[in-house]
Amino acid sequence: MSERKDLVLEEVRKFHREASPVREFIPGQTEIWPSGAVLEEEDRVALVEAALEMRIAAGRSQRMFESRFARRLKRRKAHLTNSGSSANLLAVSALTSHVLEDRRLRPGDEVITVAAGFPTTVNPILQNGLVPVFVDVELGTYNATAAKVAAAIGPRTRAIIIAHALGNPFEVAEIAQLAEEHELFLIEDNCDAVGSLYDGQLTGTFGDMTTVSFYPAHHLTMGEGGCVLTSNLALARVVESLRDWGRDCWCEPGENDKCLKRFKYQMGTLPEGYDHKYIFSHVGYNLKATDIQAALGLTQLAKLDSFIDARKRNWRRLRDGLDGVPGLLLPEATAKSDPSWFGFAITVRPGAHYGRAELVDFLEDRKIGTRRLFAGNLTRHPAYTDQPHRIVGDLTNSDIITDQTFWIGVYPALTEEMLDYVIASIREFVAGRG
Repeated sequence: MSERKDLVLEEVRKFHREASPVREFIPGQTEIWPSGAVLEEEDRVALVEAALEMRIAAGRSQRMFESRFARRLKRRKAHLTNSGSSANLLAVSALTSHVLEDRRLRPGDEVITVAAGFPTTVNPILQNGLVPVFVDVELGTYNATAAKVAAAIGPRTRAIIIAHALGNPFEVAEIAQLAEEHELFLIEDNCDAVGSLYDGQLTGTFGDMTTVSFYPAHHLTMGEGGCVLTSNLALARVVESLRDWGRDCWCEPGENDKCLKRFKYQMGTLPEGYDHKYIFSHVGYNLKATDIQAALGLTQLAKLDSFIDARKRNWRRLRDGLDGVPGLLLPEATAKSDPSWFGFAITVRPGAHYGRAELVDFLEDRKIGTRRLFAGNLTRHPAYTDQPHRIVGDLTNSDIITDQTFWIGVYPALTEEMLDYVIASIREFVAGRG
């Protein structure tokens, strides 16, 4: 059987080499994506091997990935889930658990976040009956400051959840200090920032919990997938319960009686000795990932350092090549940070002799992919206009981002030739507008 599997996997390697030839870059014809997965021979082999072994549910690859990823991000526990969006839902929902007693968040409590972000950072706040408090961000870094967060803290504020924008850390040490002083929970949405540093420390290690996405656009991919990480073992246990149907039991599927008292529990008003595998202590979900996804995650994780280096190198090439272009506000790393970049944000300055839409159309016509800075100002979207929320200060910069900002790619598959074409195209467009 082992020999047959080896033969199949060798054929998979051959297939990959035949199906993935190096293609010539043709300016104006070859598409330059803003993001995408970098999938190589070992990734395809890992997927097929997991499929051959019929590891179709969560299992040993999941547990191995969780262990290795937790060590890599310097957290005690990691829980793999089916998406980064689910990771955010689990993290926020965990803060409402009865396990936290007087510290638990209750309906109507407030959670500070930013208006210029992605919906799935904000949606779990509303889905748990909580109230988002929106603050503005700075242009250039596209992050909120500690001062803006401090101004938003009110009598019902109980938590903060903010994403590191396009891989650029927000002032996370200062905001973590604010959270500690005011006894607030802090969740770092680290989906775009795996490997970023703030003041020499990994993002995702400052807050009570952090979340990561493994969607193909991100630093690592499982196709779909996400993760919640924490060093707080009580929160980790709540996250696990919420992810796994709300079960109180911590045995993996297929395992029994790890606590050696499976039939000796009495909880709620259940009879003494009710099977612990079927006692539910939270109103939970089934948000697990599969072993096939985790097998891909393991091969991707082995390449994380090279992916991060490529993203930094590509961002720097764009930044140097576009320096001084009239009418453009180029991105800047937050002070004290070393970002693991997700994208390269560009804002067309008010008063420029051209607009964002013209520039984006020009680039898209040349097969250069662009993306908006996610939702721009979330409070202007139809999904949120009637939802409970509070705004602190004005959202001037979020509105500018809505109108004038877009981003282009820095992901590892982009070549120097592609990036130079992007730079030349933007310079050509601006020069043609006087």
